[in-house]
Amino acid sequence: MRETELVRKIRSLASVRSRDRSIVRAIGDDAAVLRPRPGEDLVFTSDFVLEGRHFNVSTHRPADIGHKALARSLSDLAAMGSEPVFCLVSLAIPARLPPSWVSRFYKGLLALADRTNITLVGGDLASFDKIGVDVVCCGRVPRGKALLRSGAKQGDRVYVTGELGGSAHGFATRRGAAWRRHLRPEPRIAAGIALRKLGVSACMDLSDGLSLDLVRLCAESGVGAEISPYLPIARNASLDEALHGGEDYELLFTAPSHMKIPGKIAGLPVTAIGTITASHVGKVRFAGRPLQTKGFDHFL
Repeated sequence: MRETELVRKIRSLASVRSRDRSIVRAIGDDAAVLRPRPGEDLVFTSDFVLEGRHFNVSTHRPADIGHKALARSLSDLAAMGSEPVFCLVSLAIPARLPPSWVSRFYKGLLALADRTNITLVGGDLASFDKIGVDVVCCGRVPRGKALLRSGAKQGDRVYVTGELGGSAHGFATRRGAAWRRHLRPEPRIAAGIALRKLGVSACMDLSDGLSLDLVRLCAESGVGAEISPYLPIARNASLDEALHGGEDYELLFTAPSHMKIPGKIAGLPVTAIGTITASHVGKVRFAGRPLQTKGFDHFL
């Protein structure tokens, strides 16, 4: 199938017009056009999903890959407390893949896009020897209200949404609910918006494991953290998977100790797991001892 035919097919799959009037032009021109609303900031993020790194064609269906490709970038928007607006999807595929693979990929991606009210407005296509996906997402927040990693202060409490370690356990076992969670992560968009409205002090998503991601938040805020051994561990997952396993895509956030944080936010359980400290800047202590950082790093 030629590129023009693929573009026509993708445009047909994404033919539902956006209900967002800020999107002036979508698929069909050299670039999309967005007209921002007064009093808002735009939030942008980009994430790769690569064959052999994030998935294998022998274990991941095309729709799973499409879902996950969009979910990763949407999780970044959630961490900023932003409302999704549009996405750009660049897809490189081997010539051997049939057109039906592309259709199933986009159907998986667009099903999640429909549920999260984000519009596919364009992207790029290329032929390559392995599958590679790059998804750019744009979100909006009220001006100056985006959640950042850099706002944590001494005495703040540290919280997480949901449960930890489920995706890592699913990746290790490839069965049951944990495997389905790994294949189809759910970006916490509604929770992120709720946290922004609450005015929490810092936030990020848990993509590379609690032990690494909390260090990143501490480094940006110029603080340290003490976390307890009483973590919300997913069923059948180990403590090691909860601490160091990646791709949970839950939200890690901090809030002043006087702020009342509900036990559930947007239907998700919320657990206090520790406290921000002024000592041990950029370090995390677990149950009173230094926590080794073993989360996922592409370059290690």
